[in-house]
Amino acid sequence: MGTWFKIDLWKRVIAALFLGVGAGLALRYGMGPETSGAFAIKWIGWLGDLFLRMIKMLIVPLVFFTLVSGVVAMGDPKRLGSLGGKALGMYFGTTAIAVCLGLLMGTILKPGASLSPEMFDLVDASAIQSKAQAAEAAGGIVDRLLNIVPTNPFEALANGDILQVIFFSILFGVGILLAGDAGKQVGSFFDSAAEAIMKVTVIVMEMAPFGVFALMTVVMADKGLGILQSLGLLTIALYLACVLHIIITYGGIIKVLLRLPLKPFIRGISDAQAVAYSTSSSGATLPVTITCVHENLGIDKSVASSVLPLGATINMDGTAIYIGLVALFGAQALKLDVTFSQYVLVAVMATLVSIGAAGIPSAGLLLSAAALTQVGVPEEKAILIIGFIYPFDRLLDMMRTLTNVTGDAAVATAVGKWEGAMDEAVYLADDRY
Repeated sequence: MGTWFKIDLWKRVIAALFLGVGAGLALRYGMGPETSGAFAIKWIGWLGDLFLRMIKMLIVPLVFFTLVSGVVAMGDPKRLGSLGGKALGMYFGTTAIAVCLGLLMGTILKPGASLSPEMFDLVDASAIQSKAQAAEAAGGIVDRLLNIVPTNPFEALANGDILQVIFFSILFGVGILLAGDAGKQVGSFFDSAAEAIMKVTVIVMEMAPFGVFALMTVVMADKGLGILQSLGLLTIALYLACVLHIIITYGGIIKVLLRLPLKPFIRGISDAQAVAYSTSSSGATLPVTITCVHENLGIDKSVASSVLPLGATINMDGTAIYIGLVALFGAQALKLDVTFSQYVLVAVMATLVSIGAAGIPSAGLLLSAAALTQVGVPEEKAILIIGFIYPFDRLLDMMRTLTNVTGDAAVATAVGKWEGAMDEAVYLADDRY
């Protein structure tokens, strides 16, 4: 058993993915397409259902505790002075651009369009669309935005109304900050609670190899290899959106706002990007990011050590891109039309919820359930869609993390220059390469 846990979780998940594909195809071509799906669902599907229920269990507490903790973390005096104000503004600005890029790429490539609604056949898709259209006609964007404010936050938590939970979590976090010394114990509680829910997430993720094996076996036995096309398009859409965000947004910050050449920036943070891509963790990459920004880009250690930890907590541009993409992926798979007001709500929600995604592997995918419900996907199908994507999430998470870390470094460079805390001679030096 010790040997099992010594293997990295993502390697176990990938192995389970391939084993599940093999087992599902063996059933499909051994028993025939007519009976293999029913057999797999009856005898193997329960294991995947158990994993999905455990994921569903995590979503509301994960959003609530980590989001409150993330807001409270901004209250550190080292983070909320002149440096913190500029950094916060840039972090939220780049995240808003990121989610728009994700929605644009999802609209153009339509990664979920090749899937059939029957793959997630728990409720009737046409009924979902009718309800969504009725809600749009009755309320529109103003009523939808008003509905973000909960009349009873405890009821919102109990019902899993994620947008209302997000609103209350942010407001409650701000209240803790405004309470000053009186709120420190409450803030400490939420820090501890956020850490605890992360550990619970780790425990649930240990179930992932078994859940992934079961899910892939059932999907392959029932649907065959055709479903992989949509996941390939989702991967392409994410990578394209992330690359464009790095070039346009971060490149624009460096070249247009700071009037610095871009090549030294990319070369200077390449080590941090490599660690981010391999570990899929902004937190684990943080020491390397601080070293690269300080030694290669010439940013004072005081700036790097304050702006970058803040970024590792709240700057999740790659996650924001992904949340928007997953929302459209689910809507396209279920053949739902996404209205303008739903686009706006997804953009706002992805920007805000990404604050709570720090430090948890695959958190972006778990939090995407909130975005799926905003485009008319019922909770039951949202969890199924997340389970469908999860086996491939490692490859997607790696690019998301690389994007997050690149954004942290770009904002730190901007703040360093604006604060007069940057040695441009170090930034422009070529002898490092």
